[in-house]
This record gives sequence, structure tokens and C-alpha cells, in this order.
Amino acid sequence: MTDITDQVAIVTGASRGIGRATALLLAMQGAKVVCVARSADELEEVAHKTHGLAVPADVADEVDAQNVVDEALLHFGRLDILVCNAGVGSFDTLENVLATEWDRIFDVNVKGTFLMCKAVVPHLKLQGSGHIIGITSDVARRTFAHGSVYGSSKYAQDALLSALRKEVRSFGVKVSSIYPGLVDTHFNDAQPGSPEAEKTHLKPSDIAQAVRYVLEAPPHVVIDELMIHPLTQDY
Repeated sequence: MTDITDQVAIVTGASRGIGRATALLLAMQGAKVVCVARSADELEEVAHKTHGLAVPADVADEVDAQNVVDEALLHFGRLDILVCNAGVGSFDTLENVLATEWDRIFDVNVKGTFLMCKAVVPHLKLQGSGHIIGITSDVARRTFAHGSVYGSSKYAQDALLSALRKEVRSFGVKVSSIYPGLVDTHFNDAQPGSPEAEKTHLKPSDIAQAVRYVLEAPPHVVIDELMIHPLTQDY
């Protein structure tokens, strides 16, 4: 089993939901966590609980993405883990979706993953180790009505991570994709914690545990892909 004690982990979208749960769990396992999100106030609270570093940033901005990596290296001196969790979505019929909404979703879900990986990969390759985990979605493997834009972004994110996996494997760097089903979070402006969601959705901590499972695989093992659903979801 891989011990992540003292490994440096960047977690994007760390202010809420899956990112927050992941940052807290990795810190409990002894990792040094760099918490990244646009919401500075919520981010500081998570960073305080993890005894980590808060770096407010827009992952879709190249300067911000590079600054996250620079700050992590300056503060901790190394990098080991990147969890690309930041994501947005909205759902409507294709003809009702504005081009600006397409841009917003692709900027965060696809460009954000691209820019964070681009900033991290040279350092991981140089040290000959490291692990990138993308929190994608089960809709990277299926389509549904009103999900053309969000689904397209997740298909694109999945392709990016799959290609990167082939590029960096020979350098000792792992790339894993986790595909959650329904999760009880603030995603798409939902309010988590409803009695119905308690029965039908995964909890953010469930996905955090999946991240831990993937990271703690033995050094000679890479878990390429992990699909996880609530038992009640018909996939």
C-alpha cells in the first residue's frame, strides 16, 4: 500500500462538497494539502482545518493555475498529488443553452483540468513519481436529455485524462479517473442535505474515500478508472 504521509496534494474545488471532503480526508491521512477554489472565505476555513495552504484561484486562468503550483512548491518544496475536482454544470435543451454557458462549463471542467495538469506534469515527470486524479462523472460514459453541454465537457475531460495517462506512465506518474454518479453537493445550485438526497445520493465523503483508495494502491499498481454509484441509481 502507498503511504501518502507528508505527500503534497493539490485539491481543486476544495471549498465545498467533494473537494472539501477530499482535502479533509487527505489531511487526516497525513498529506500536506493545498486547497484551491475561487471562494476565498470558504477556502480559508478548509485550509485551517487541514493545517494546509489556501490558494484562491480560477483554474480556467493559466496564470492562476501556474501560481497554484508555484505557491505549493514555494511552501512545501515538492508536489506529489493533484486532484482535479473543480467542476460546474447546468442542464437544458440544446437550443436553449447560451454560447456563454458552453464556454463557462468547458472553461472549468476541461480547460481547468488541462491547465492544472499542464502546470503539474513537468514537476512529477522530473521527480519520477506522482499521481493525478480527475473527478469526472458517470456522464463521461453516457448521455441523457438536457445534458448535452455538461456531458460533452465530461467526455472531453475524460479523453484528456486518458491520453495523459499514456503520456506519463513511463515516467512513473499515475493518472486515474473517478466517475461518480449522483452526489449530494451544491452542484448546479442544489442545496445538500435534503431527506430525499440522503436516501438516493452518494455523500462527498464517499468520493473522498474513493480518492484515498486510488492513491493508496501499491506503487506498482495504477487504478486507471473507478466508477461509483449510489445503490439506488439505475445506471
